[in-house]
Amino acid sequence: MIDSYILKIDKIRSPDVSRETLNELESYTNSIITKNRSINLISRSTEKSIKTRHIIDSAQTVDFVNENDIKVCTDLGSGAGLPGIVLGILMKVKNPLFKVVFYEKSYHKSIFLKEMTKKFNLNSEIYQKNIFDEKNLNTDVIISRAFKPLPIIFQIAKTNFKNFKYIVLFLGRTGKKILDDSLEKWEFDYEEKKSLTCNESMIVKISNLRKKNG
Repeated sequence: MIDSYILKIDKIRSPDVSRETLNELESYTNSIITKNRSINLISRSTEKSIKTRHIIDSAQTVDFVNENDIKVCTDLGSGAGLPGIVLGILMKVKNPLFKVVFYEKSYHKSIFLKEMTKKFNLNSEIYQKNIFDEKNLNTDVIISRAFKPLPIIFQIAKTNFKNFKYIVLFLGRTGKKILDDSLEKWEFDYEEKKSLTCNESMIVKISNLRKKNG
């Protein structure tokens, strides 16, 4: 079963994934399914496709992280740790100083995140807080998956963060229209990458974000 990751991960920027890393991804997958019986980490309907739908999908964030320049990623509305835990597992061998910061207001999900980051020895910080209440935050990259609509993510980035380099987001089949609509109120540069897990989805890197006057 574990080798099923390899064909997909080979298409991501870092194909030299060790057997140990694959084992950790497998263990994390099993932990989600087990914990999902008591708390809602992922939709029960996606459990059978968890490797593609959630793990490989989250792993694609590696394509947008330059391990030489990026030291801290902040995962908004972390939930089960998708994509933050996956990114942390993939990055820790390449850059031991790489840190993932998690914001998750749910007590039970925060406990799960603490268990997973300890289990996989990830350099991390976990805050059981509502990101909307936080101010003057610093990070290199903001990452978000299935958390809030794009305009709200933009507002969080500009209101709650003092410094960040760029944002990495997952967008569905209407992603292009969402980006175009956002340009009415915001100015930004972006790079897009077609998702490996869904032909209608994309992962987007947003940089130089600024709100238009008026």
